[in-house]
Amino acid sequence: MKLTGLRARDIRFPTSRQMDGSDSLNVGDYSATYVTLETDGPLVGHGLTFTNGRGNEIGVAAAKALGPLLVGRSLEEITADLRGFYRRLTQDPQLRWIGPEKGIMHMATGAVVNALWDLWARREKKPLWKLLADLTPQQIVDAIDFMWITDALTPDEAVAILERNTATKAAREAEMRAKGFPAYTTSTGWLGYPDEKVRRLCREAIAQGWTFFKMKVGQDLEGNLRRAALMREEIGPGRVLAMDANQCWDVPEAIRQMASLAEFDPWWIEEPTSPDDVLAHRAIADALAPIKVATGEHVQNRVVFKQLLQAGAIDVVQIDACRVGGVNENIAILLLAAKFGVPVCPHAGGVGLCELVRHLSFFDYAAVSASMDGRVIEWVDHLHEHFTDPAAVVGGRYLAPAQPGFSAQLREETLSRYVYPDGPVWTEGVA
Repeated sequence: MKLTGLRARDIRFPTSRQMDGSDSLNVGDYSATYVTLETDGPLVGHGLTFTNGRGNEIGVAAAKALGPLLVGRSLEEITADLRGFYRRLTQDPQLRWIGPEKGIMHMATGAVVNALWDLWARREKKPLWKLLADLTPQQIVDAIDFMWITDALTPDEAVAILERNTATKAAREAEMRAKGFPAYTTSTGWLGYPDEKVRRLCREAIAQGWTFFKMKVGQDLEGNLRRAALMREEIGPGRVLAMDANQCWDVPEAIRQMASLAEFDPWWIEEPTSPDDVLAHRAIADALAPIKVATGEHVQNRVVFKQLLQAGAIDVVQIDACRVGGVNENIAILLLAAKFGVPVCPHAGGVGLCELVRHLSFFDYAAVSASMDGRVIEWVDHLHEHFTDPAAVVGGRYLAPAQPGFSAQLREETLSRYVYPDGPVWTEGVA
């Protein structure tokens, strides 16, 4: 099967109209740099990276720039050397200058890499998580670029981590098919929602079986205290409440705010400060324990994750399916987290992140961590209807994906209506 073309489209949803996704620093229109890999056969690979409106056109341009590096090659050639494929995209001697392995170039790489894995999973007629789980430990490790991380994780150590769980893998796969994977909801706690809407959404979520909630916090301490009191009152003392600052504090302010918010028993504080500041996260973690510190959705690559883990700066790793270099690099991060004994609770929401990241958590439990202790996947109840294989949660647990592929395919009607700037949602101003 030969790759004959790469198409990248600018897809945007007007989520800012209802303040969906609003937090301390971000209010936007959820968007996707949507990539399709065309072949000389009937199969097409689908991938995306999530952005927030303006600037998505830059992701589209970056994805198109990667096309010449893989068009004309066969799927069999690529899957026989997955590390080489990854390095071809990330270490191009010209494109890497606008990275390397960070920023919009790396996010576009994630979309392309994910589209390739989607294509492979479709050919094998397996959901992506099952394709990964069925690979041997050596095949998994051969997909990873270990450049810059062997001081924390070597290929031999990675193989050993995977081999220790091989004998019991089938039982965990059966468990996930039967019971799913634990989730938490952010849909009740967006910063721009009025109080009565938050109350209503909390009550609806409890009725649906949710036990783990997250709220957004910002720079206004009094507002944070009021909203935390509201949410704790609604969900009661027996359910979990996490908080997310979306990078809006420096170190002293993070410590000051969380010292006051501690009375509401937060499970973690997410993104308390700049995602690149390893030492700041360590200082905050030291000051706030036993409140956990979580980050990852804006961490640029495996190297920064390595440093956060080496420094003991985070208690929860929050991978993103698209922020880093797609499946290959996320496998490396899962293995780093396993090496350091830190649970992975993926970031989701946005456009397609719930659909994609569930595959990575199902693979993590099946083959890497072999544990659900302290592990949950984020759930945001927006935009799932636009996907051909939408994520589903029942009773606060993700159901196991069953369709072949990586679940990234958008419906044709969605692609025509929401393409920017020419789709009718944008030209006519109607949803």
